[in-house]
Amino acid sequence: MLTATKAQIAPGKLLIGGQWADASDRSTFNTINPATGDVLTQIAAATREDVDRTVKAARKAFDDPAGAWQKMSASDRGKLLWRIADLIEKNIDEIAELETLDNGKPIFESRYVDVPMVAEVFRYYAGWATKIHGETINSRPNAFTYTLREPVGVVAAIVPWNFPLLLASWKIAPALATGNTVIWKPASQTTLSALRVAELMVEAGTPPGVINLLAGSGPVVGMGLVQHPGVDKVAFTGSTSVGKEVMRNAADGVKRITLELGGKSPNIVLADANLDEAVKGAANGIFYGKGEVCAAGSRLFVEKKIHDDFMQKLVDRTNKLRPGDPLDPKTRLGAIVSEQQLNTVLGYIDAGNKEGAKLVAGGKRASVDGSKGYFLEPTIFDAVDNKMKIAQEEIFGPVLATIPFDDVEQVAELANQNIYGLAAAIWTNDVRKAHNLARRLKAGTIWINAYNFYDPALPFGGYKQSGFGRELGMHAIEHYTELKSVWLNL
Repeated sequence: MLTATKAQIAPGKLLIGGQWADASDRSTFNTINPATGDVLTQIAAATREDVDRTVKAARKAFDDPAGAWQKMSASDRGKLLWRIADLIEKNIDEIAELETLDNGKPIFESRYVDVPMVAEVFRYYAGWATKIHGETINSRPNAFTYTLREPVGVVAAIVPWNFPLLLASWKIAPALATGNTVIWKPASQTTLSALRVAELMVEAGTPPGVINLLAGSGPVVGMGLVQHPGVDKVAFTGSTSVGKEVMRNAADGVKRITLELGGKSPNIVLADANLDEAVKGAANGIFYGKGEVCAAGSRLFVEKKIHDDFMQKLVDRTNKLRPGDPLDPKTRLGAIVSEQQLNTVLGYIDAGNKEGAKLVAGGKRASVDGSKGYFLEPTIFDAVDNKMKIAQEEIFGPVLATIPFDDVEQVAELANQNIYGLAAAIWTNDVRKAHNLARRLKAGTIWINAYNFYDPALPFGGYKQSGFGRELGMHAIEHYTELKSVWLNL
C-alpha cells in the first residue's frame, strides 16, 4: 500500500460556536482506513448535550441582529463562499487524500472529480447570494403588496459516507448563500475530510456559530438534530429506511425536510445504441465510486437483439478492472467503505446465486497486496428476473443485475417496477425513442447516452421512495428560504 504524503491526520474534535472542543463526556470513536482495516485516528463522539449546545450556538448566530452574520451583506456572503472554494482548491491534494483514506475511493475520483466539484458548487452558490429576492405584486389599488424571501434559520445537514464532501456542499453552500446557519453532521465512517474543510471555512472568515460540525452516531447526533426544537430544517441524504425515520422524528416539530434517498436506477440499452459507448456507460454507471452511489445504474436492461454481443464486451471490460490501492493514481476500483458494508454486499451476491441469476463476472472478496482491506471484485449477474432481490433492493456496491428485454414498451414498464426513482439512463441513436422513453421513466434525472454526469446548475433528486426536494440549481434555494407576504394599506 502507498503511504499518504499530503494529509495530516490528527484526532478530530467538534466545532461548536467557532471553537474546537471534545465531546462533553470526552468519548471518541475510531475511523478506519477501509483499504487496510487499520485505525486512522479517533474522532470526538458528540452527545445529546453537545447537540443542544451546538443548536444554541447556531441559533444565536442566526438570531442576533447585532451579530456578524446578520450584519453581513449578501455580497459579502457570496465573497465568503468564494473564499471557501479558493481554500478548498489550494488544499485539494490534502483534502482528496483524506477523502480516499477514509472512504476507500480511488484518489483519481477524489482528486479529479469529487473535490473539484465541491469548489465548483460553492462558487455556483456564491453567485446566488445576491440574487435572493422577492416580488412586488400590484394586485390592489389601495395597497402596496410584496413578498420577501428570507432564510429558514438553523439547518441540520446530515451527510452520508459515499460522497462525504460533495453531498455536504450540495447542502451547506445554498444554506449559507441564503443566510442560514448550519450544523454539519458527517457520517461516522468518513469524518476526516469534513473536519479539514470545516477548518478552512473558519479560516475563510465564517463567523462563529454559522458553521458547526458534530461527529458521532446517527441515533444520537443525527436524530438528536432532527428532534431538536431549535433546528428549523433538515437536509438529509442516506438510505430510504433512515429517511423514513427522519420524517417520523421531524413530524412533531413540523420541520422542513428534504430527503435524497436510495435508488435502483435502470440503465437501458436499446439495439440501435453505440455499443462501445454504452458498454463504457454501463461500467461507469455501476463501478464508479465502487457502486456506493445513490444513482448507480445497478439495473442494466439490454435489448435481446444485442444482448450477447453487448454482454461479451461488458464482461471483457469488467474482467480487466481490478481492485487496487486507493492511493495509487492508476486505481479505478477502490475499497468498500467498511467491513459491515462489504458483508452486506457479499450477502446480496449470495442471494443472487441462490435465486438463479447467472454470475458472469466477479462475485468474490479480493485481496490487494495482502492487505486486510475490504476489497470486492466487480460483479455482474446476467439473466436476472426483475422481481429478484438483487433487482429490487439497493445493494450499494459494485454489483450489476442485467435484465434482457424485448422492446421499448416492455422496458418502460419493467424499469418503473421498483419503489425507487432517483435516476435512469437511455442509450440509443433514435431521438424520438430517447425523448419518449425519458418522459415515461419515473425518475428525477434521466441521462441519454451518458451516465453519472452532474452540474451545480442542474437540480438532482428523486421520485417515489428516492425522496423529495431537489439539491443543486436554483430550485435548492427554495428549500433554504421562507416566503413572506407583506400588505401595506395605502
